[in-house]
Amino acid sequence: MEIADSFVPTAGVVGLLPMVTYFFLVVAMFVFIGLFVFSLAARKPVSSEQDRPVFLVTPVIAAVAGLTYYLIQVHYHDVLADLVTVPDGNDRQTLIRESYNAISQYRYMALFIITPLLAFQLLPLLQIQPGQYKRPFMKLLAGSSLMVFACYIGHQQLTFDNEIQAGPFAVWAFVALIIFGFLVVTVNRLWKELGGVTRSAFRFSALILAACWTIYFLGYFLTLAPIDANWIQLVFTLADMASILGVSLILYLFSTNRWSTSL
Repeated sequence: MEIADSFVPTAGVVGLLPMVTYFFLVVAMFVFIGLFVFSLAARKPVSSEQDRPVFLVTPVIAAVAGLTYYLIQVHYHDVLADLVTVPDGNDRQTLIRESYNAISQYRYMALFIITPLLAFQLLPLLQIQPGQYKRPFMKLLAGSSLMVFACYIGHQQLTFDNEIQAGPFAVWAFVALIIFGFLVVTVNRLWKELGGVTRSAFRFSALILAACWTIYFLGYFLTLAPIDANWIQLVFTLADMASILGVSLILYLFSTNRWSTSL
C-alpha cells in the first residue's frame, strides 16, 4: 500500500511471514529504546559503588541495540518494497535470502560491542572487586569479541551476487564454535569457584547468554539450508531481546535486592 508516495507494507502484498518478521524488528527497536530510557531513570536510586557498572553499561547496550534495529528495520522495509515488484515465488526467496545476507551484517557489528558488555555485566553478580579474577574476565571479554568477529568474517564469505560460499563459511563457523566452547568452559569455571548468594543470579545470566548464542549458531548454519531467511531473522530478533532483556532484568533485580537467592 502507498500513502503519499510512501510504501506501507501489508500481508496482502508481501505475505504473512515477512510482516511478522517486520513486526518484531520494529518491536525490538522500541523495546531497546524503552530499555535505554528505563536504565537511565533507574540509575539514581542505586548508590552502591559495586552496582554502578550495571547502570553504566546497560544504557550503552540498549542504545547500540536500538540503533542497530532501526537500521535493520529500515533496510528490511526497503526489501519489502522491492518484494512487491517480484511476482515469482523463487525470485522472492532469492531476494529475501540475499537481502538477509546483506542486512544481517549490522547485527554482527552490534554483537561485537554488546556481547563483551553483557559478559562484563556478570562481574557485579559475583560481588568481587574488579582486580579479582582479572585474567578469566579478560579472556571472557576478548573471547566474546573474537567469536563475534569470526562469525562476521564467515558471514561475509559471499559471492558477487550475495550467495554464501559454503567452504570458507564453514571454516570460520568452526573457529567461532571453538571460541564459544572456550567461553562456556571459562564461565563454568567461574561459576564453580565463586558462589554463595550470588550463584543463582550469575548462573541464570550465564545460561541465558549461552542459550541465545546456541540459537545464534543454529541459525548461522541454517543459512546454508534451503529455508526462508525470514525465519532466521525472526528467531535472531527474539533471541536478541531475550538475552539483553533477560540479563538486564536479572541485574536490576539483583542490584535493588529483589533477586531471590533461593532460585
